[in-house]
Amino acid sequence: MDNKVLKRVKRRDRLARWLISAGGMTVIGSVILILFLIVEVTLPLFQAPRSEVFARFALPPETPATEVLSAGLDEYLETSYVISRDGSFTFFDLRQGRLLDRLAAAPPAPKALVAAVENDGGPVYELLWSDGSLSLEQVRFQPHFDEQGSRSFEHSLERVALFPPPAQGYPIRSLARLGEDGRQTRVSLFADNRLLVEQTEVSEDFLGNRTEEHQEQVLEDAPAEAVSALALDREGKTLYAGTGSGFLLRWNLEEPGSPVLLDRLKAFSDQRAVTALGLVNGDISLAVGDEQGGLSTWFPVSDEGGAGDKPLRRIHTLERHHSAVSAILPSRRDKSLLSLDRDGALHLDHMTSERHLLALGGLSPLRLCAFSARGNGVFAVDADGQAVLWTVDNPHPEVSLGTLFGKVWYESYNEPTYVWQSSSASDDFEPKFSLTPLIFGTLKGTFYAMLLAIPLALFAAIYTSQFGSPRLRQLIKPMVEIMAAIPSVVIGFLAALWLAPLIERNIAVLFLSLALLPTTFVLALLAWQGARRIGPLRHIERGYEFLALAPVLVLAVAAAWVLGPLVESLLFQGDFRQWLFNTAGTRYDQRNCIVIAFALGFAVIPIIFTIAEDSLSNVPGSLKAASLALGASRWQTVWRVILPSASPGIFAGIMIGFGRAIGETMIVLMATGNTAIMEWNIFNGMRPLSSNIAVEIPEAPFGGTLYRILFLSAVILFMFTFVLNTVAEIVRQRLRKKYGRF
Repeated sequence: MDNKVLKRVKRRDRLARWLISAGGMTVIGSVILILFLIVEVTLPLFQAPRSEVFARFALPPETPATEVLSAGLDEYLETSYVISRDGSFTFFDLRQGRLLDRLAAAPPAPKALVAAVENDGGPVYELLWSDGSLSLEQVRFQPHFDEQGSRSFEHSLERVALFPPPAQGYPIRSLARLGEDGRQTRVSLFADNRLLVEQTEVSEDFLGNRTEEHQEQVLEDAPAEAVSALALDREGKTLYAGTGSGFLLRWNLEEPGSPVLLDRLKAFSDQRAVTALGLVNGDISLAVGDEQGGLSTWFPVSDEGGAGDKPLRRIHTLERHHSAVSAILPSRRDKSLLSLDRDGALHLDHMTSERHLLALGGLSPLRLCAFSARGNGVFAVDADGQAVLWTVDNPHPEVSLGTLFGKVWYESYNEPTYVWQSSSASDDFEPKFSLTPLIFGTLKGTFYAMLLAIPLALFAAIYTSQFGSPRLRQLIKPMVEIMAAIPSVVIGFLAALWLAPLIERNIAVLFLSLALLPTTFVLALLAWQGARRIGPLRHIERGYEFLALAPVLVLAVAAAWVLGPLVESLLFQGDFRQWLFNTAGTRYDQRNCIVIAFALGFAVIPIIFTIAEDSLSNVPGSLKAASLALGASRWQTVWRVILPSASPGIFAGIMIGFGRAIGETMIVLMATGNTAIMEWNIFNGMRPLSSNIAVEIPEAPFGGTLYRILFLSAVILFMFTFVLNTVAEIVRQRLRKKYGRF
């Protein structure tokens, strides 16, 4: 060969090698970069919360710490305020620590002072005055913008309601609520342990005339032991009390004048005192602090029988304080709880995930604290009159390995369970981000699809490559490969709108077909053993056996179609779906695993068939000829020689089909009910990881918890694929070593 031609060939070979290598490395690098991207978005889910001192200043001399009864904070972390015994609200600029304004709540009686202040975390404060009256004061922040666009706030104080002193005496503690229906509720605790409930209902007729109906009642079933803590829900319809001997009580106040005691239970067997109560956001769960520093949450749970009232039950136990819990402040944004103990230490915990998020403290013990509405700031005043503001970076408190993959006891549930429910119509909703039902749904749909696809694809590949004629192979293989080109959205569309209703109407026909087809197939093979002795039929056996079997299978399907309604009428009382619900308690969902088995299996069959058929066809003909020459039948040759030699390729095809089924999105999105349940029942649907991403990502706020959990789902799918491919390659290499190159 000419040296110039040889050099040109070598140069082109080197260029091709470098281009192919560069292309391969680019693909690998792109996959790794994609993995890094989704992992980077996911990692903040597991980062620990952070806090930082944003401001620290001393209260002015005219506002001594001993006179401060409560504190508050605006949602922008720009203004804080404290409430003093004289009823004044003193506002501070947090950026500069300077005094901004001082507003005074009008005393209901001359020279009346504030004896106590209650607050449930909102902008409304309950001021118990020294004359026994109770006023509800709301702090308002009105933003203003100047010509340069700078923002400032105007502070105002609005009296929402005023309750007169109770006739029974002076209360040592008092709570009040204004319901959305206009009802006013006040609960007063007296020194002799009496609990007085006052309720006022305001109604208006069609002429606009307003009437008020006032009712009050001393709770006859109040505890004999001293009441040490009280809590009232936002609507004033449920009252909670804790006692010094460790009892919890709950009353239903929905009927004015007729309170009903729902619970009286011993919360702690060692009779330690309940020192603080607080209602978690949503008013379903009750946070309980005790004298030993314990913090737990309770909510009503049905008895084992599921009938009657729901008694309170301890559900979550949070991080313990070193001393008695003195105050509990629930977040108005999520299920987080800010708790203060008597040593002046603050804990921030999340109820659902049971995560201890932060521990905060000042130079001196903290006396009182406030939680911002957005949950991004904590304001506190210590014993020395120093005010401190911490900024809190805590974007994903509800996420932990337990909430993502373990059973969690959610509000209003009777037991711990796996649940995926990312949104609700209520702002008080408790997000449920368990990925276990989605992983289960992924495996469930893949299992039923592979259960149909693997036998059909392998038997078709064996027959086409080893028993069929060359012309048949040239016809069937391109047709099956064309199946792979059908868009998955088309398959999902047909499965949802055509196949699912068809199966629902003819479910008995389907089950009867599944019984008749294999039975008829075996009987036809036995009959063929006698018929094959006839001379003309031997020509059919050489690659055209399907011509004899196809009519038999068609007749079996036709028989099932005719007999199906009769079988359903005789065995299932004419309605299989109703019979299934009455006898097994199982509902038949139109878009279920049967539909997925056919639709997803149809999408996977071409992949497995093509790779398996190529592997079988590439087994050297000499092996087949040698087996036949030694007297083995065609089936013995396929079973003992061809299949073992082609097993590496067949296994690789199955694993690739498995990966295709796991990652499929549109078919399972359109052909299932997208219900995140954990049942192997074939009559139910499922929600796989892939379709969950497609459903949820358009509504997920950028950078939010749901957004990052969806990226975590993508990481899990990536890991599934990586593990499957790794296992497939390891097994394929071992099969190659055992059975040779082919």
